[in-house]
Amino acid sequence: MATVLCIANQKGGVGKTATAVNLCAYLAVLGKKVLLVDLDPQANATSGLGVDPRKVDFSVYHTLDGKIPAAQAIRNTGLFGYSLLPSSFDLAGASVELVNMKNREFRLHDAIVPLRHEYDYIIVDSPPSLGLLTINGIVASDEILIPVQCEYYALEGLAQLLATVELVKSNLGKDLHILGAVLTMYDKRNMLDRTIAKEVRRNFPGYVFDAVIPRNVDLAESSGHGKTIFQFNPTSYGARAYRQLAEEVIKKCAV
Repeated sequence: MATVLCIANQKGGVGKTATAVNLCAYLAVLGKKVLLVDLDPQANATSGLGVDPRKVDFSVYHTLDGKIPAAQAIRNTGLFGYSLLPSSFDLAGASVELVNMKNREFRLHDAIVPLRHEYDYIIVDSPPSLGLLTINGIVASDEILIPVQCEYYALEGLAQLLATVELVKSNLGKDLHILGAVLTMYDKRNMLDRTIAKEVRRNFPGYVFDAVIPRNVDLAESSGHGKTIFQFNPTSYGARAYRQLAEEVIKKCAV
């Protein structure tokens, strides 16, 4: 059975989608069969893998409303063992449509249950909000991974997300675990970045990955070329960091 992992942070611009795309890439490189679910209406993970969301016939949107099984919308990426359940711009209206649906918080959970025996990992890239789509991503998952940008409001955003996870656990009866937080956009030359990293580790001991994702030009450019960092520049600092993160995720999920 696949481990379902939701990558979540209600703040935008923290490297969430880059983490989803590239963590999946290195899990596949390390021999795992992986499915990335793009649950963000902006569809950045989809376009970052070279798929035009405007030309997608079926997407995660169609699986949430029950029109098609999720397997029918899945497509291969350029990496062996790495598949994508794409997003499309139709998903922007899903938050409104979900409000009146039965079991609205469990729509993604129910959609991916038939897929769990086909993959080692199912990674959900959630939108930068705490709305119904993100709640669906959290409820569908076994573990939560939180990208944390090294900036002033990092601790505040992390605490808010942790509180939301606790609400989901208590109100929806879902057994969830925080796999960990990963520091992103880190510049070791910057005093603020070093201070924030130290504070996050001090406030959340045992929950912060050793892998730290640096500010890296290649990471920014790879998504513009519709490639993972492994395909774009596997020797870059960003690529090495995501490989280390994938190795840590495998170890943590095996415990």
